[in-house]
Amino acid sequence: MMNTAVSDSKVLVNFLNGDGERAGAPLEIPLDATTSQLQVLVNALLGAEEKYQFHVNDFEVTESLRKTLAQQEGSVSTENAVEIRYEPQAVFRVRAVTRCTSSMPGHGEAVINAAFNNDGTQLASGSGDASVRFWDLTTESPLHVCKAHKQWVLVISWHPASRYLASACKKGDVCIWDPKSGTQVGRILTGHKKYISSLAWQPLHCSKNNHILLASGSKDSTIKIWEVVRGQCVMSLSSHTQGVTSIRWSGDDLIYSASQDRTIKVWRSSDGVLCRTLQGHGHWVNSMALSTDYATRIGGWDPALQGKVQSADPLTVYNKYKGGGEEFMVSGSDDFTLFLWHPAKSNKPVCRMTGHQQLINQVMFSPNGRKIASASFDKSVKVWDGKTGKFVSTLRGHVRAVYQVSWSADGKLLVSGSSDSTVKIWCMRTFSLLQDLPGHADEVYTVDWSPCGSKVVSGGKDKILKIWRA
Repeated sequence: MMNTAVSDSKVLVNFLNGDGERAGAPLEIPLDATTSQLQVLVNALLGAEEKYQFHVNDFEVTESLRKTLAQQEGSVSTENAVEIRYEPQAVFRVRAVTRCTSSMPGHGEAVINAAFNNDGTQLASGSGDASVRFWDLTTESPLHVCKAHKQWVLVISWHPASRYLASACKKGDVCIWDPKSGTQVGRILTGHKKYISSLAWQPLHCSKNNHILLASGSKDSTIKIWEVVRGQCVMSLSSHTQGVTSIRWSGDDLIYSASQDRTIKVWRSSDGVLCRTLQGHGHWVNSMALSTDYATRIGGWDPALQGKVQSADPLTVYNKYKGGGEEFMVSGSDDFTLFLWHPAKSNKPVCRMTGHQQLINQVMFSPNGRKIASASFDKSVKVWDGKTGKFVSTLRGHVRAVYQVSWSADGKLLVSGSSDSTVKIWCMRTFSLLQDLPGHADEVYTVDWSPCGSKVVSGGKDKILKIWRA
């Protein structure tokens, strides 16, 4: 039975914002308080007129506080004040995709990467057939076939204003494409001696003097920074002793690189100075994500405008979706663990996160940075708190390795793609399977949820791209 701090019908609560700061003194409220009543209380405390969502631990209050506490029977004590976390509601709510509207053939080999652009109106894919394809999302059919690479296209990356698409291949070449015409922009960027594992564009608000910069990380242990318009390498960063597996370009204009040498390095993009080295992992660092990845991905487009003219100020959009506080980084490794970092300020981890039983393929922050999802060879997806690294839940349902995950724009849903040939949609309110989406004939290598929230793309070994909609 729940022991109530005040009475059988009331409870003492503290309202906390996303950063753990208390809003006013503890309040005695009815256990049967609804979300709308909680909203009135918080707005009164803050002197605001916002809409919020409320959580006790990681359980969302959807009806009454009593029901949410009952869901956690035995794990929440009401002998002391109950902490209720409030967060502004997402700009729009995303509906779960439930059906495949198109199966799009065309690639001659496995689809390795598929990604929507910053506002979800364009789609590109890279394949083992050495081609890049652009797809018409109105008719869900091929638009442009782009051929310049000689070997497998391993990585594709959209410019945050969708002006260009970059692709990189097993040979170590980078190509820049015009999405409107499908033509190659400038010459092939050469210089890496081995395959390229990761690409990262400089965020729009960090760009100076109209320079468009792109970073590439390679198996040859180096990171190169390219000036795309001139087609020149302006900087080569070398300090890793083994291959670079992942790179990120942060909103603070720092470049982070993860490597098979078990380290993560922090570089100053302006002059290439190595700021610090982050150590702790016992094996290859496979994946890395920033709490601001969504903010830098959408560039100057604001989902709140719902398809209207994009914002003229990318910095305003970035700050809005970044929120207050420091930028966090999470890293996942072959050592089965994750680390949470404040990489711009410290080389000491915030925490070490354990629980996976096999190597971690991918880590990804939710758009608001409040949660982290990790995909693993142990057939599971785990969800963690994005601020503390605390374990939240394990999502089980796949029967083979999980390769990739992607969050919906409102952070309420998660899609995963697996070696078991299925795509699955997970509900982050109940941490349960919402939709099982079979249809692929082989392993699913890539999934992406469009920033506009209306569709999901998946692709894999069967050479097919599938579009899923609500």
